Amino acid sequence: MCLAVPLKLIKIDGNIGVGERGGITRELRLDFIKEPKLGDYIMLHAGFAIEKVDPAQAEADLESYDELDAALAELGQAMAEIRANGGRY
Repeated sequence: MCLAVPLKLIKIDGNIGVGERGGITRELRLDFIKEPKLGDYIMLHAGFAIEKVDPAQAEADLESYDELDAALAELGQAMAEIRANGGRY
């Protein structure tokens, strides 16, 4: 399974850019993006920006990722409690 994540372009130097999400930055290649601009949202896959994304769609995707992160954290906490109780619910 492949996963691409939306990032906001915060730096551009030729075909190299830097994308950001939630304070985390990632250097990336911009070879496939026509006329990249600061503030554009792009989909990042394997170190390459593969397409521009509508800002509203990028924000919706990021919100979904945040919800997934929260659900996984909650599941992890529940699993830790089950282990602490000897595997009983």
